[in-house]
Amino acid sequence: MYKLIAIDMDGTLLNDHHEVTDEVRNALDEARDRGVKIVLCTGRPLAGVRRYLKDLRLEDEEDYVIAYNGAIVQNTHTNEVVFKQSLGYDDFRSLHELSLTLDTPMHFFDAEYLYTTNKLISPYTVHEAFITQIPFRHCTVDEVPADIAMPKLMYIDEPERLDRTIAAIPAEINDKYMMVKSAPFYLEILHREVSKGNAVKRLSEKLGIKREEVMTIGDNGNDLSMIQFAGCGVAMENAIPMVKEAADYHTKSNNEHGVAHVIRELVLV
Repeated sequence: MYKLIAIDMDGTLLNDHHEVTDEVRNALDEARDRGVKIVLCTGRPLAGVRRYLKDLRLEDEEDYVIAYNGAIVQNTHTNEVVFKQSLGYDDFRSLHELSLTLDTPMHFFDAEYLYTTNKLISPYTVHEAFITQIPFRHCTVDEVPADIAMPKLMYIDEPERLDRTIAAIPAEINDKYMMVKSAPFYLEILHREVSKGNAVKRLSEKLGIKREEVMTIGDNGNDLSMIQFAGCGVAMENAIPMVKEAADYHTKSNNEHGVAHVIRELVLV
């Protein structure tokens, strides 16, 4: 029996209108009523998750959320941080310099805001702020505080341009950080130890839940590590090929209530 289901949000839990359908909501309610722990596991900042946590009633004493692609694992009731791993000021400076060299816009986060140093603010920064409902600020490089703790930094560009940037990133930078594409126009850069898979592993160990009792559901590159970790990794129909190849089970798309479908097929039986 599965005791924990970790679910990606965009492209998985949410349909293309960023909604949780009634079919998905009802399946989650039934699973939770049977004692299954439901954990949202997302690249979004915490600010972009809270309204969904409230709507889905995932704010009880033993509820948790995984945000920033695994950089933060937090109790949703007490706000106790189970795990947190951030990038620092030196990371910011070196990755900013590289973004200039590669002619690629970037933005980055702290606990409260999304920031950009780009004079011409990228539409992908505006998109990120709108989707996640996190306020964003423009700042100069010199205004970035030396004690900044960044859950993640992102290179952002048109898909073809971003692919060229990724190909040009030096090997020593690739080795130093965890880098995952969460969308065709987003490359997320995190501390080397951070991934959704590691976060799900840490949380399941804290809760005394075995690997084979964990189900994960996702669609994109940042979900691959948790798909590979879980006892049952589930790929959405709209998932990218590498996620489908790694998955143990394929479900319907995010617009066809795919999360509800797999829960009813494998959990509520």
